[in-house]
Amino acid sequence: MAKGTPTPWTYSLIRMLFRFVLKIFYGTIVVEAEHLVPENGACIVCANHSNSLTDALLLVTSVPSYRRNMLRLTAKSTQFGRKTFTSWLIESAGTVPIHRRKDFDGPVDNTEAMVSLVEALEAGDAVMMFPEGMSRFHPTIAPLKTGVARLASDVLSKHRNDTDFELSILNCSITYMHRQHWRSDVLVTWHPPIILSPQNNPELLKPVDYNAIRGVTNQIYQQISSGTFDSPSWNFVQLAKLAARMYAPLGTTMSLGDHVRITRTFLEAFKDAHEDNSEESQQVHPDTLKMTQLQADLKAYQHRLVNCGIKDDRVRRPLSRHEILRRMAIRLFWSCFLLSISVPGLVLWTPVFLTTVYAVHEFKKSGPIFDTFDEVAQYKLIYGLMSGVGVWLSGVILTFPFALITVFLIPATMWLTLRWTEDCVASSRAFIALFRLLRVGKPVLHQMRMQRNGLHGRIMDLAISLGLPSNPEQFFAEAGGIEKTGYFSIKRRRKRDWNETLRLYDKVDYPDDDS
Repeated sequence: MAKGTPTPWTYSLIRMLFRFVLKIFYGTIVVEAEHLVPENGACIVCANHSNSLTDALLLVTSVPSYRRNMLRLTAKSTQFGRKTFTSWLIESAGTVPIHRRKDFDGPVDNTEAMVSLVEALEAGDAVMMFPEGMSRFHPTIAPLKTGVARLASDVLSKHRNDTDFELSILNCSITYMHRQHWRSDVLVTWHPPIILSPQNNPELLKPVDYNAIRGVTNQIYQQISSGTFDSPSWNFVQLAKLAARMYAPLGTTMSLGDHVRITRTFLEAFKDAHEDNSEESQQVHPDTLKMTQLQADLKAYQHRLVNCGIKDDRVRRPLSRHEILRRMAIRLFWSCFLLSISVPGLVLWTPVFLTTVYAVHEFKKSGPIFDTFDEVAQYKLIYGLMSGVGVWLSGVILTFPFALITVFLIPATMWLTLRWTEDCVASSRAFIALFRLLRVGKPVLHQMRMQRNGLHGRIMDLAISLGLPSNPEQFFAEAGGIEKTGYFSIKRRRKRDWNETLRLYDKVDYPDDDS
């Protein structure tokens, strides 16, 4: 079996560099089932595509180097031949250019690209492709193109007489809690590879029936969509996340993967009810009506939480005025302390923040949300990297007599500052939430608690009917799925809420569905 082409040094450098950058930008990156990545042989890696170049960088860094030496990337042809850092990055990694119809006025020809991909697979390489065909800022996975299945058919047909030849299609689901926000979380889930061979899959040998191509494409879609959020509306995602938080409240010790799977379970139930309700029939099933009413009531409750500026957990667990004031004092002290020790490092971070904010602001003006927001994280990563390297080099030059010390001290200071700032913002966010809790007042809070109690009972009934554990807090505590991270760990902070970002407010809103 072919071992694959040697790894270019530029690829190794890029992988190491962006593993570091991604860990700075995202708070937690959880990779599940990496043992499913084939160690050798022809392999096509497929994933959902919602975050432009960031998706590719995430996959490159999520494939264990001890199982695969490299991934042969694909990217839109318009990214090549430009005098930009991004263009150099893509070309240096041995990326294959793909011509997209939307980028050209007339027909496009990808014959040369397909030949390059076939040759890479024959050499035993792993080739990365995004079957959606393009990155898009939408809550739903786009209808998959048949390019992956056709490529598999071409390779199998060339080896129709090789009884030992196998081709793996390795599918991956990428779930961003908030794809473009700093210090949010990401889940990467690998699925069991689809193994194809000339002997076992003669239907894919030329001349091939299009139904066989469509069948493989459907298999790819089923695996990818089974591990991430695939919704026709941002509204369903928002309601599913609220339902998941009410089902497994703050403090439940669960992994990011468990949180995503619970949220997805509610999301699929809401989608099914929506589809049943959309069907042209004279009578709607009572269960569908109950689900529709539950969604409406959840939306009203979410709207009320946003207006009051508090989280569901503040409604769930009532606190006395004295306890609120006591916790506010602790949060305020801790925030001020962390801010004070972070000031020197924040001076180093300031050029990075300003450069990134300006670059993203200018980029957003270049087009509508659906055509630009999928590249926001990419711009933040690239400009953050360049400005961060600039700060590091400037600091080393300005402290040249002590360069051997500052070459390590500057990045260490910036990393510790990031950790302290993250804790500072979390404490400040808690302080603000407690202050708002005081402003809400007991009568309104009592009404919201009654509203929540009614919703919680319905959510639990729905969860049990969907096969979820009846006691999530006990179940996930015994399952031991939470990452063991100490409170003062320099690696990352222990998150009790996977919805967190580095902001002074909770990120619960999404774009309008008509954006």
